[in-house]
Amino acid sequence: MASDLRPNDLREDLVVVPLRHPWRWVSGAVIVLIIAGLGWAMAEAQIQWEDVPGFFTHPVMLEGLLNTIVLAVCAQGGAIVLGVVIALMRLSANPVARWFAVGYIWLFRGLPVLLQILIWFNLALVFKNISIPMLFSVPTNVVMTAFVAALLGLGLNESAYMAEIVRAGLSSVDAGQTEAAKSIGMTPMTTLRRVVLPQAMRVIIPPTGNNFINMIKGTSMASVIAFLELIHAANNISSRNLEIMETLFAAAAWYLVMVSLASVGQHYLERAYGPR
Repeated sequence: MASDLRPNDLREDLVVVPLRHPWRWVSGAVIVLIIAGLGWAMAEAQIQWEDVPGFFTHPVMLEGLLNTIVLAVCAQGGAIVLGVVIALMRLSANPVARWFAVGYIWLFRGLPVLLQILIWFNLALVFKNISIPMLFSVPTNVVMTAFVAALLGLGLNESAYMAEIVRAGLSSVDAGQTEAAKSIGMTPMTTLRRVVLPQAMRVIIPPTGNNFINMIKGTSMASVIAFLELIHAANNISSRNLEIMETLFAAAAWYLVMVSLASVGQHYLERAYGPR
């Protein structure tokens, strides 16, 4: 009789069947085969792998690395400062400031970075001199060097994106936080610095870190105006020895090193401003 069976008897009749995932093994095997195929292809390629470490530490490559780092840090730093200012203008009650911020973001976010770099580099075709009446006047070609043109092109474009990132971060902080700060006598600047920004950083840091990584790689566009960054350095070296792929792989290795270090820094910043 079924009613005479005890719970322990029912458990003994149950058979545990483990779940099987055959497609996991299939997909894993396909991935391993693809990696092995790529490794075999690279090993058989006509590349002088033993020359790559030498190009990695070549003086011209190291100079290009330093210029890449300086350009990326300066452009991103300037973009962050400008982005904060434009974001505050975007959130301002002043309609003139607000619409100026909207137009700024529309303009510099709407044009390709490479186009902006080329426009700044060729600014002397439009303005022969940069001057302020009765103060100074200098030839545009003297001021608008390759570094300055790349800095303006990259930095202004990035500042438009940073403005939207900062605006999103500031908007994520509850309005009650600002009202509470006002109620205890904090000035607007103190409220921004001590109440709003620390909380907004949780939203601001992740996309800013991603943008800085893109900035590191974006400096390669400055090679079109003969600025000596990593890509231009690799081209200079390969023009003398014709080892094009070897020098490009050395430059690629440096990009991966920089991106890895930036990713580690982003991780620690996110953890510092994350929930406690």
